[in-house]
Amino acid sequence: MKMMSEQDLVQIVDIRDDQSFIAGHIPDSFQLHGANIDEFMASANPEAPLLVVCYHGISSQSAAAYLAEQGFSDTYSLDGGFEAWMSAQKSSASS
Repeated sequence: MKMMSEQDLVQIVDIRDDQSFIAGHIPDSFQLHGANIDEFMASANPEAPLLVVCYHGISSQSAAAYLAEQGFSDTYSLDGGFEAWMSAQKSSASS
């Protein structure tokens, strides 16, 4: 989660469905799906770190690999996905 503390330097894409994204997402993340991938590819910085988020960190692995193949040089999948991020937020709020 260290990368998340440097969030202003990291591009975050969330590949979850619309309802899940609307219900909650990492601040400043971009909801990426098939309909807007061209928009994302045109506006994103392929040299900046890119963190891909899904529900549990499984689907984001293949999405991160795809984006790396498209020229993003520093691409990651969030271990544990959005659920892990939410748990970490709850833990830090109760400390």
